[in-house]
Amino acid sequence: MDFFFKPESIALIGASPNPEKLSHTVLESLRKMGFKGKIYPVNPGYREVEGLKCYSAPGEIEDRIDIAIFAVPAKAVLEILKGPVENIKGAIIVSSGFREMGADGKKMEDELRALLIEKGIRAMGPNCLGIYDTISNVDTFFIEREKIERPVRDGVSVLTQSGSFAAMIMDELANEGAGVARVVSYGNKVDVDESDCLEFLAQDDATKAVALYIESVGNGQRFLEVASSCVKRKPVVALKVGKREPGARAASSHTGAISGMYEAYEAAFRKTGIIEVASYEELKDACKVLNRYSPVEGKRVLIITDGGGIGISIADSCEEAGLKVPELSAAAVRKLKERLPAFASVKNPIDLTGSVRDEHYIAALQEAPAREYDLAIVSLLWGPPLLTEGVAEKIRDFAESCGKPILISSPGGKFSREMASAFTATGMPVFFTPESVVRAAAVLCGGKR
Repeated sequence: MDFFFKPESIALIGASPNPEKLSHTVLESLRKMGFKGKIYPVNPGYREVEGLKCYSAPGEIEDRIDIAIFAVPAKAVLEILKGPVENIKGAIIVSSGFREMGADGKKMEDELRALLIEKGIRAMGPNCLGIYDTISNVDTFFIEREKIERPVRDGVSVLTQSGSFAAMIMDELANEGAGVARVVSYGNKVDVDESDCLEFLAQDDATKAVALYIESVGNGQRFLEVASSCVKRKPVVALKVGKREPGARAASSHTGAISGMYEAYEAAFRKTGIIEVASYEELKDACKVLNRYSPVEGKRVLIITDGGGIGISIADSCEEAGLKVPELSAAAVRKLKERLPAFASVKNPIDLTGSVRDEHYIAALQEAPAREYDLAIVSLLWGPPLLTEGVAEKIRDFAESCGKPILISSPGGKFSREMASAFTATGMPVFFTPESVVRAAAVLCGGKR
């Protein structure tokens, strides 16, 4: 599997100078990503594509091909694989028209599987986007960057059967200042599946945590073994879709997946230690928070805010998520009263009110004893006139020294988002609703039990 994530050469089968072709966008994606290896266009209709020598067949390339990207119709994929392809180690088959299309497509996919085994080629897909990799600078996605923004490098890797899900979460993470390590869209799983990818990522130093979008799992026993091994090394978060009949039907027509009984997946997640989330938004929040922080042992949350109503909302959401918002000790209250203005409420949540200054947030964090909470949620409403974006660096400095996760909530519109960018610039994840920041906190606390 290593060659998928550390390729030195890529062949683009079906390469074309025509901007309307998917292969043209793939070539642009690879170049804009800054891929340092060799790129070999393959198309018998051209001698040159975008300044690169074009080959009529992969067998003509006098080099080992780590990844061959197939961007040709389904029938053409089969015909090419019947020819000389001994120099291909791995394939990413973005082409659709296989099992997801019904009985005829399933027959073609069975033939594809047999050909891959015969030729000794590992393959992702078909019906996928492939790999977006900030470590090896590989981007096989055939969606333009102007339409789907690419995230910067960070620590979470995402595994998904769904290409549209991969594109959506990448775009949203990028727009919210979060990054990824690797994203793999493996489609119909003719060969490479979630277990293969998990096995690689478990040993991958660049991956701090793994997020899984699952429609179905083929080999349940292998998944249990690989997932259990991975969880011992790093957090794994999963979203299972197709839980009920309508979603299961949609999954079948989407990637040809047989979803199976949801209760079996639920039990598997519990057994392996995978943190299950219930929605796309929750998985996205998990990606953002696990880029920065590791899970904690307890469930106690300290809340600091400059708006009483927001503090109450966060506290309610914490309780609903199975988290605890404990009262502060008498000693902690006494110290907070000494450091904070008389107008501040020094319970948990701590309400600094609309007269807050930057230093009040830091004082509250410093005087709340670390032994009394497992993580802190700091919520900032930017209306107070004496609150500045300089508070972000001060909170970041405290977070780096205290050893506890500090989660930032910045509710509001355009101005609030602009001010929140001061936190993302320091590497701290920002959440834009009370529910969102609590979902992230719940992930760090091991999910709702």
